[in-house]
Amino acid sequence: MSHPSPVLNHVVVAPSGFKESLSARAAADAIAAGVRRVLPDAEIDRIPLVDGGEGTAVALASATGGRLVALAATGPVGDRVGTHFALLGTGDTAVVEMAAVAGLSLVPRALRDPGATTTYGVGELIRAALGTGVRRVLVGCGDSGTSDGGAGALQALGARLLDGDGFELGPGGRELNRLVRVDPSGLDARLKDTELLVACNPYNVLCGERGVARVFGPQKGATPAQVEELSAGLENWARVLTRDLGVVGTDLRTGSGTGASGGLGAGLAAVGARLLPRFDVLLGHLDLDARLARADLVLTAEGALDHQTPRGKVPAEVARRAKLTGRPVLALAGTLGEGAHDVPGVDACHGIMPAPMALADALLRASELLTDATERALRMVLLGARLPAGPAQAAVPVTGAVPQDAGSPDTWSPDAGSPDAGSGTQRPSSVR
Repeated sequence: MSHPSPVLNHVVVAPSGFKESLSARAAADAIAAGVRRVLPDAEIDRIPLVDGGEGTAVALASATGGRLVALAATGPVGDRVGTHFALLGTGDTAVVEMAAVAGLSLVPRALRDPGATTTYGVGELIRAALGTGVRRVLVGCGDSGTSDGGAGALQALGARLLDGDGFELGPGGRELNRLVRVDPSGLDARLKDTELLVACNPYNVLCGERGVARVFGPQKGATPAQVEELSAGLENWARVLTRDLGVVGTDLRTGSGTGASGGLGAGLAAVGARLLPRFDVLLGHLDLDARLARADLVLTAEGALDHQTPRGKVPAEVARRAKLTGRPVLALAGTLGEGAHDVPGVDACHGIMPAPMALADALLRASELLTDATERALRMVLLGARLPAGPAQAAVPVTGAVPQDAGSPDTWSPDAGSPDAGSGTQRPSSVR
């Protein structure tokens, strides 16, 4: 006896971006196109999700009826870049997206040295936001190309970072090994009268075995020797900052979120910022819970689904929230790594790669691959619903996974080289 097809009248599409490949909005559009091939009459609610990284300012400005403010600032390798921050429609909050001025995408591949890149432009954006008279500045962390602990941002905000001879440090994380004293007397006075919030992944910490340099440094171009150099510099940074800025109540070494965006979280915490779990800060603007509750099916996606996904990734957060109202969740991913089938709340997962291909080709065809994979996955869902259930099964599991060679440099993950990724058997997914 066959089972009737499930009723899928309302589909929520809530993906993250695929690093260095698709923005969250582009990913949502690609998935929606695949849904439309199979369910032409379904209502599709697209919710491109931001986690503090690329696209955060644009998404929040759009969601709140706000606007972007365009300007030029110092990029991660020291040149001037065109960038922006957002003024939300509420009128009292500015959003600074660190990736828009210090993201990995702004670092040419030939210059990917996290010992040299700087967050100076982040401080310039914060100063520009302060100049608008807002009461609150929200800094989104993610997709960084830096590992300077936020030193550059603090210099742009007026702090002086001095070596043993009283000279100002140069840019980059390796300079932190020479730091002897921080002079905060020149810090922008407006910081005291403005609420500074940092939306970050609470799992990321500054120092220790899981410190930001060790976990993310290699993905930003650091050699093993540079990883140790950066780690030592960040240890020194935390010690001197805590002493000279009188930091109390926050452990800059291992506190939640201190490692966000190459340690930017620690630097901003030292000047009074509150480090908050990014989804708690960002998703409230999108009315996500209510929209998920109306879904017959939830589709989410990221570059790689693996054991790191539950540690603050978009698909895990979408699945957690969807399960509050019992919604089924299908996750799409560029690669499926170890633990991909064990993400809490994700009912099935599907790799978008039909076969191994060169990274450059996969990046170029990312939208097409995601659309085709969505179509394949939904057709399998509908087929599974029509099959008779066996005595020990209530439904047919659908993964659609295509085994992929984790060790091959030609195997694509859209998150390859992602600045904030964890390690897995496949290419790492983004941890911001």
